[in-house]
Amino acid sequence: MKQPRTLVVGAGIAGLALARALRDQGLDADVVERDPDWRTTGAGLYLPANAVRALERLGLGTELARRAHPITRQRMLDHRGRALADFPVSAIWGDVGGCLAISRADLHDLLRAAVGGSSVRLGKGVASVDDGGTVTFADGSSETYDVVVGADGVGSAVRATAFQGAEPRFLGQICWRFVAREDPAAPPITDWTARLGSGGRTFLTVPLGGGLLYCYADVNSAEPVAPEGDWRALFADFAGPVPYLLEQGADAYFAALSEIDDTDWVRPHAVLVGDAAHACSPSMAQGGAMALEDVLVLAELLGEAAARAGTGEGADGTDFAAVLAAYQARRAERVRWVLSQNQRRDKARNLPTPLRNLTLRVAGERLFKANHAPLHAEA
Repeated sequence: MKQPRTLVVGAGIAGLALARALRDQGLDADVVERDPDWRTTGAGLYLPANAVRALERLGLGTELARRAHPITRQRMLDHRGRALADFPVSAIWGDVGGCLAISRADLHDLLRAAVGGSSVRLGKGVASVDDGGTVTFADGSSETYDVVVGADGVGSAVRATAFQGAEPRFLGQICWRFVAREDPAAPPITDWTARLGSGGRTFLTVPLGGGLLYCYADVNSAEPVAPEGDWRALFADFAGPVPYLLEQGADAYFAALSEIDDTDWVRPHAVLVGDAAHACSPSMAQGGAMALEDVLVLAELLGEAAARAGTGEGADGTDFAAVLAAYQARRAERVRWVLSQNQRRDKARNLPTPLRNLTLRVAGERLFKANHAPLHAEA
């Protein structure tokens, strides 16, 4: 087997998952991370069934099940707590499998253990990547690789220097994420539950187990910056348990939401995965799922190419440009679907409140099924 010299830029979920997937294909990779220390942000993650399936394919299903919390229902309420839609996740995902919730730190730790955290070079930022696969690092050193993978998120240094495609587009939404403890005096929250207010406001709670909740709040905004004053006042009219949970959100992680609506992810020696390629709205919780699917497909194609080269089929060396183009061809339609569905859902959140609520009451479950139907098939 001919080993491609591979660099994975970014040691977040996508980068670590790719390192694991490449290892499963018998391939090694250098992994670099610009941060000098291990850090995670975002508080928690809801893993839809296709994301769980991808992690199981990485051989992490048993440990994931031990750390994560099963989610069996999705509920949508108005801001006063009145029901708009309520259905089992099995109605959306069928026999694809179950959905889980996990803290981002737990998922990151799981992936670090799967690849060996000591194999990642921390504090090693990328300054540029050229067309020949030569990477210049922030410390001035340089190395040349057959394949450079940008798994370094929406602010990707690989995309910024090796690609001239679409830049992240602000979605007109800002959000806060935090983990809170449930109110012991209130009934436990057992389901994925979104509370919808006027003006596009959403407050989502997802149980993590052990009395903890992943809380996500977002609002429409003309600018990608946090408003002046205490952001929690924006949700002051939401019914319980929101006020109790907001008391614990003073140090919530803030983010402006962006999208990269582009499928130009490949150069002769460089490729983008995850948010670096196609950051999207969190509306369908598919950002992590798409990243995990990306790395499985990319690792599979690189493994197949290496095996062919090892048997002499690639006598003059592997055509990495063709391998990367095949990755893009396999992933583009699926990612485009998710982006289009997110865009439709984000428009729906800004319908007049009575019309939005009526739509969810009448057709919420059917709309969710339609959004996710093409994702039932393997990537």
